[in-house]
Amino acid sequence: LLRPANVVTAAADVLAGCAAAQLASGEAHVLPWLLASTCCLYGGGIVLNDFFDRNLDAVERPERPIPSGRISAGTAAAIGFILLAAGIAFASLATAAACLIATAISGSVLLYDIWGKHQKFFGPINMGTCRALNLLLGVAAVPAAITTRLPLALLPLVYIAAVTAVSRGEVRGGKREVAFISLAAICAVVASLILIGAHSALALVIIGLLAWRVIPPFFRAYREPVPRLIRLAVRAGVLSLVLLNAAIAASFSNILYSLIILGIAVLAALLARAFSVT
Repeated sequence: LLRPANVVTAAADVLAGCAAAQLASGEAHVLPWLLASTCCLYGGGIVLNDFFDRNLDAVERPERPIPSGRISAGTAAAIGFILLAAGIAFASLATAAACLIATAISGSVLLYDIWGKHQKFFGPINMGTCRALNLLLGVAAVPAAITTRLPLALLPLVYIAAVTAVSRGEVRGGKREVAFISLAAICAVVASLILIGAHSALALVIIGLLAWRVIPPFFRAYREPVPRLIRLAVRAGVLSLVLLNAAIAASFSNILYSLIILGIAVLAALLARAFSVT
C-alpha cells in the first residue's frame, strides 16, 4: 500500500534541498524532522491515491491492496490522513517555513488525489508541483535560502510532470505526441542540470547516469507507446528521480550529500524488487 521504493525517494528530495541551501552542521538538528515529514507526506499521498482510486482499481488493477480486500477502504483513508497530519507536525518541529511548505504539500497531494489526476493537462503539473515543493521542504531547513533556490524547484516539477503524463498510458497504452513531449521535457531537465553542475565532475557523472537510465526507456515508449514499454519508462523515471536529486546536491555541496542520496537510490532499487512502484 505504501510503495516503500517510492517513499524513500522522497528523502532524496529533502536531502537535495538541504544541500542546495548549504545547511550548516550547526543547523543539522532539523534534518531528521524534515526526513520524517517527507516520508509521512509521501506515504499519506500514496495511500489516499489508492483510496480515491479504489473503484477504478477494482476494474483495472484488482490486485491492489484495497480492491483485493487486504485492507479496508476506511482503514486506508485513516492511515492516509494520519500520515499527512504527522508530516505537517514533524515539519513544524524543524522550521516555520518547513511547516508552511508541508501544509502546501498536503494540499497539493489532496488536490491531485481527488481531482487533479483526472485532468489531462493539470494533473501532471499538479503531481510535479508536489515533488517541487518536496525539494523546497529541504531548502526550508535554511529559510533564507528559499528565495534564491526557488528556481531549482522547476527541475523536479518538469521531470515528474513528464513521468506522470506518460504514466496515463500504463493500462491501455499512450499517445506518441504525449510520449514525445515527455521525452523532450526529460531531455530539457538533463540539459539544465548540465548547465547547473558544469563545474562539478561528480555532478556531470551523475547526470550522465541519469540520462542513461531515463532517456532510452522514454524513447522506446515514444516509438511504441504500448503499456509494457510505458510501465518500464515510468518505473525508470520514478526510481531515477533520486539521481536528479544527487546531481543537484553535487552541484551545490560536498560529496557527502550525493553519496547518501545515491545510497537511497540503491535502497529504492532493492525495494522495487519486492514492492510495486506504480
